[in-house]
Amino acid sequence: MKTVTIYTDGACSGNPGPGGWGAVLRYGEHEKELSGAEALTTNNRMELTAVIRALEALKEPCAVDLWSDSKYVIDGLSKGWAEGWRRRGWVKADKKPALNPDLWARLLDLTAQHQMRYHWVKGHADNPYNERCDRLAVAAREAIAK
Repeated sequence: MKTVTIYTDGACSGNPGPGGWGAVLRYGEHEKELSGAEALTTNNRMELTAVIRALEALKEPCAVDLWSDSKYVIDGLSKGWAEGWRRRGWVKADKKPALNPDLWARLLDLTAQHQMRYHWVKGHADNPYNERCDRLAVAAREAIAK
């Protein structure tokens, strides 16, 4: 099974507002950058979209090391929160509706295809791949905001 390292980030100007996402996929000596944007979205939706698009780019099941500065994404996956929300019909433990169920459902389906390891990285703390994803996300957001 191939081991792929994925870094992701989302950016939003206003919440909601124009947003962008970026991802860097690394396999051996190979790297691939992905990015995109939406005119009206939230930061959390962009964080989720970055991971979804990165996983969609994989052509076969892989061992994936996912790095993100989003506690929402990393905790939602690694602590099983999103699985619990889905089991309860997209309701959180506090009985409030879970946000972004459309994206969480897609993400859970994708992560089930791979052996996932989750890593939180502090944002804007000189991690070169996290910084690169941030630049991709901001550039995509700025392009759509014009």
